[in-house]
Parts: sequence; C-alpha cells; structure tokens
Amino acid sequence: MNQHDLLNARHTSIGEAKTAMTDLLEKRSSNYSLDAALYNDPHMFRVDMEEVFQKEWLFVGMTSEIPKKGDYLTVEIGQNPVLVVRDAEGNINAFHNTCSHRGSVICTEHRGKVANLVCPYHQWTYDLKGNLLFAGTEMNKDFNLKEHGLRSAFCKTAGGFIFVCLGKVAPEDEFDEFLETLETYMEPYDVENTKLAIESTMHERANWKLVLENNRECYHCSASHPELLNTLLEWDDTDDPRAPQDFHDHYAAQSAKWDAEGIPHKLRSFGSVQRNRIVRMPLKKGTKVMTIDGAEASKKMLGRIKNTELGSMRILHLPNSWNHMQSDHFIVFRVLPVSAQESIVTTKWFVHKDAVEGVDYDPENLRKVWDATNEQDKVLGERNQLGINSIGYRPGPYSETFEFGVINFLSWYSNTVQKNIKAK
Repeated sequence: MNQHDLLNARHTSIGEAKTAMTDLLEKRSSNYSLDAALYNDPHMFRVDMEEVFQKEWLFVGMTSEIPKKGDYLTVEIGQNPVLVVRDAEGNINAFHNTCSHRGSVICTEHRGKVANLVCPYHQWTYDLKGNLLFAGTEMNKDFNLKEHGLRSAFCKTAGGFIFVCLGKVAPEDEFDEFLETLETYMEPYDVENTKLAIESTMHERANWKLVLENNRECYHCSASHPELLNTLLEWDDTDDPRAPQDFHDHYAAQSAKWDAEGIPHKLRSFGSVQRNRIVRMPLKKGTKVMTIDGAEASKKMLGRIKNTELGSMRILHLPNSWNHMQSDHFIVFRVLPVSAQESIVTTKWFVHKDAVEGVDYDPENLRKVWDATNEQDKVLGERNQLGINSIGYRPGPYSETFEFGVINFLSWYSNTVQKNIKAK
C-alpha cells in the first residue's frame, strides 16, 4: 500500500468492505456525491474491480488497430493482462494474457503481429484461437494439449468498437441492442478503412469515478476548457432542457442535411439509467471539427461521408469510455483504474487509412484541442481527489440541470455494484 492507501484504509477485509459499501450505496442521496470511502478506500476499490471491471463489458480498442491476421493489442484491466487478436478468419478474440503453463505474460508489447502466440518463458505455443499447439517435449505422455489452451474472455465487436468482459458470465442489460444501434450509427465511417494516427496515455492521480464524473458534465467547461469551447456546444444532447431555441434551430437545419445524406443522428439510450448513449450533436456554427480553428483536420473524409459538418457523434459506454466521431477523424477515450486514487486515460485519434501524415493531416493540429482538454481535466480530477481525501469533505449536491449526466452515472454505478454483490 502507498501512503494514500494507508491513510484511507477503513476495513480489515474485502468482506467487511463489501458490507460497508452496500450500506453506503443503499443510504446515499441520489443527487449527492459519494461518501469519501467510495473514492479513496483501497478495499472498496478492490470491490469496484471485482464487481464492475471484472464483470461488466469494457471498451478496449478499435478493430482497425488490428486489421490483419495475427495483429494484436494488449491492455491491463487492473492486475489482469488481456490480449486481443485477429485470427485467420478475421474474427477478433480476447484471452487472458497469461500462459497455461506457469502463468507468464505471453505478449509483452502494447501491440504487435504474430503468426502464433508464443510464451517467451518456455515457448509454449498457441494458435490465434487460443488452442495449445506445442508444449515442448518434456511433458509426460498423458499430457493433453486440448486441455491447456488459453483462457478466453468474452469479446464482442460492433461498428469497429471492441468490448471485452472478464466475468464468468457476460451481462446483457440491453447490450446487444446497443451494439446493433452502434453498428448502424457507425456504418458511414467505415472503421475498417481507418488507421490509428496518434495515441496518448495519461496517468491521473484520481479515482476512476472522478474521471467519469468530470466527463459527464460541462458545468466546468466555461472556466476550464477554452480550446474545446472554440467548437463544442455545451449541451449534453439534443433533448437538453437548458438548450435555447437557437440551438434547436441549428440542430434542425443540420439534421435535415444529415437525413439527406443518410447519416444517423437521433438520440438513443440503452440500459440502466442510460448506461449506453449515442447522439449526433452539431458543433458551433461555422466550425466543422474539433480543432483549434474549427477547420478540417484531414483532407481525406471517412467512409462514405461527404458533408464536412457532421458535428460530433457522441458515444458513451459506462464504465470506461466516451467518444467523438467527426467527418474526417474520430477520437476514442478509455479509462482504466490502477488503484483507489490512480487511473489511466488513453486517447486515440483515427483518420482514413490512406491519409498521409504531413500531407493530409498535421498530428499536432489533430491532437491540440484534446491534449489541452485532457491535461485540464487531469488537474481538475486530481484537485477533486485531494479535497475528497480531507477530513473536511462531505458529499455535496449535484445540479439537476448541469450535472444530470453525473447523477445518471452514479445511479448506474450504485445499481450495478449492489446487483453484482447480491448475485453471489
């Protein structure tokens, strides 16, 4: 344990923490922030990992990151290394990245390409479907290769997005309906013909829930995000009750153009308290994409798109992803917890696969707005965490107009944790 864990540990066992956590969630005020322990207690963080990140569907990456047979990416979900690989038939499979022999990590790079999956420790070799092909010559005569393949994780794809679940069973919660809609809404972008242009990884000293809470509201935007507000309209979605008539007129004009081009845009939500949401939002008048000046970021449009003013299609997936899909590039965000007060925020920018760096797009221009925004959010999240650690902290009220997205997130979180604990 680090100093923060030692100062904030309130329980002697995970069982005690689960009991206390259930009690706190049952008694919490729905429109207030959580008790401090739910943001900083190491035992309650372990409950989060067991009941949320080891049981729920998580966004891990895009299919165009691994376009060909043998291409793979790896991701760390807590202390669980996970391997995602494309097989010879083009299917994407997910496995626990741990050898069936002695448990060593098999693929040690963040991404790469292999013919087979070979453990570097003793060269046990698996095919791209996780079947054990070779275990050397030193195993006994009764050794059965078929009994020692890689342990699979649940994996689903839709619209170019890859989701995995590490649970013994995969929860549904209208997830397949969301995936069907995601496939439809992402069709214009032709994700398989995009490529990863830039990737950034940011270490934030804040609980993962604080990262999500910050993302779920724009109450702080006017004071903190000047670069983002060059193009972004602060309304959460097209039904936002705060939005003035000017916004509704702007949306109506833009949506008519989108309809003419067959571009989906209507707000759709799925699951408990809008766990998954998709909506296309216009950007500020006179801007096209989320760059400093609002001008195009790439000369090559995505997929079948012709209209540069597609706004931003916002895709939310709890507990760990939000995304912005635009006419010439898109941006995906992934949050993964490290400890009670540490999170990793990964941001990836994608462009058309034929776009040439330095010719069709400038990486610095592409990333400038969200590099600044991410850094600003990091400061806000870390200050938030420091204040919550104080003995002076007490749960505070959310704005039902500006922070209803935060209210929805914590309702989903509370319901999910209690449901999963009780299901045992």
